[in-house]
Amino acid sequence: MATAALLAMSASDASDASAASSSYRWSKRPLFIFAGGVSDKALADQRRIVSGSRNGFSDRDMVVVYVVGDSVSAELGGKPGQSAQALRARYGVGKSEFKAVLVGKDGGAKLSSGKPLTASTLFGTIDAMPMRQDEMRRG
Repeated sequence: MATAALLAMSASDASDASAASSSYRWSKRPLFIFAGGVSDKALADQRRIVSGSRNGFSDRDMVVVYVVGDSVSAELGGKPGQSAQALRARYGVGKSEFKAVLVGKDGGAKLSSGKPLTASTLFGTIDAMPMRQDEMRRG
């Protein structure tokens, strides 16, 4: 019985995480930032990078989703509405692990790092994407 409940919970979490990607699909490029707690140095570094480059993030239709411990919050866009557990399962991130995952508008993971991602790395990756190049051409 406990195994069935665990399997049901896992299936629910998986559909929640899939919904996270689809809630932004074709409109936003989410950057998921995972950290074990608010005192994580890498989290603080990534927050500074985001804060210092807000215009670049906005220009590229990005939303930054912070998954810190058991909480989920967002900057530059709406919260995905999924649990921290579901998002960690979707992107294969341990509860105490730092990880940054850039997801494209198509819902696919484009870049993943165990260290904070610089704005130039993020923007360079996005600007090389065909969809972004089309957006820049159209103005």
